[in-house]
Amino acid sequence: MSAPEMISMGCRLNIAESETLRQNLAANNIDGDNLIIVNSCAVTNEAVRQTRQAIRRAKKDNPEKNIIVTGCAAQVDPAMFSAMPETSAVVGNFDKYDAANFKLGLQSNRPDIRVSDIMRVTETAPHMVSAFADRSRAFVEIQNGCDHRCTFCIIPFGRGNSRSVPAGLIVDQVQALVDQGFQEVVLTGVDVTSYGPDLPGAPTLGMLIERILKRVPELPRLRLSSLDGIEIDDRLFDLLTGEARLMPHVHLSLQSGDNMILKRMKRRHNREQAIALVERLKSRRPEIAIGADIIAGFPTEDDIMFANSLSIIEQCDIVHGHIFPYSPKQGTPAAKMPQIDGQVIKERAKILRTAIRERSGSWHQSLVGSRQNILAEISGDTGYSENFARVHFDTKASKGQIVPVEIIDMQDKKLIGRVIA
Repeated sequence: MSAPEMISMGCRLNIAESETLRQNLAANNIDGDNLIIVNSCAVTNEAVRQTRQAIRRAKKDNPEKNIIVTGCAAQVDPAMFSAMPETSAVVGNFDKYDAANFKLGLQSNRPDIRVSDIMRVTETAPHMVSAFADRSRAFVEIQNGCDHRCTFCIIPFGRGNSRSVPAGLIVDQVQALVDQGFQEVVLTGVDVTSYGPDLPGAPTLGMLIERILKRVPELPRLRLSSLDGIEIDDRLFDLLTGEARLMPHVHLSLQSGDNMILKRMKRRHNREQAIALVERLKSRRPEIAIGADIIAGFPTEDDIMFANSLSIIEQCDIVHGHIFPYSPKQGTPAAKMPQIDGQVIKERAKILRTAIRERSGSWHQSLVGSRQNILAEISGDTGYSENFARVHFDTKASKGQIVPVEIIDMQDKKLIGRVIA
């Protein structure tokens, strides 16, 4: 009996939860020999299309196996996936942690649908903390769901309302991962900066980080996934700028650089607040590298509004960018707004990606001559610096080992380093 094949689409959280799911099924003696699980993504129409494509490909390559679809897209539109002839069952985002839902006892040719109402889920289940990917860094889910209703986003309907994992469980998991040899842990979730108000005493993300660093002193590197800048309070700001073990890499959920578009998105920050936050961060800790999510072609976005998104790349010194061409999601308010021509959206996305690529290239070039601590990837001669620059180096290292490296060159847009003895 072996573990089922897992196909993870979309975000880091899905990667983490796929590992949790794999472990849970193994612990419950679910035979995965004849099973493929597709953990779907619903963040864009393209993500849904890729999920459907992955399902078809998996069935074509493994016609004898059952395909079970779970994740956000399955939660939002289970009927669509159950209608696919390749699908044996559809399991909701909360239901996927009940191993019984993966015991296929099909009595008909129609796929089973096992999807409960995610909006009714309020408890914090221990499974949410026991997730990491089989790679050099570990992922720990500290929070799930979202209480905000951005007009473009379907994810709250795939994940439910925000709910946090108790700090004690998180600390225990981080300690267990360090005991297994992991040198870097990434705290992840749907809206990690909203951590804590649903827990006794209403702890904050900053308080959780302080507790982890105090209780697990042997953890060298702690990293955060995407942050909502408006929720970075003084405690979290001081940690980001003053705690050496918290990595100097801040990925912001900006979405746009134009105030009117931000308002129509129902974001809670404006352009000026985003720029000011980055200026404050970099004035206190200049080595911080800024990443951001930006949507190209949101409904009603004109040339001037787009220019504001383009210019914020420079003003916020964005060197790690995720650019999303807008696509309307049925059931969201933005889908009813006046839409932008698809070709214009593609062109704007291309311009944004080019701008970030150029700025990222200049930033990488500025690192030549510096010394960086690199967390080695599986290949053994590639890894990431503390500020998330990817570096190729000249000596093989064990996966997950932190290697001191001098950056000596940049070739073909890749940083080249020499291990310091």
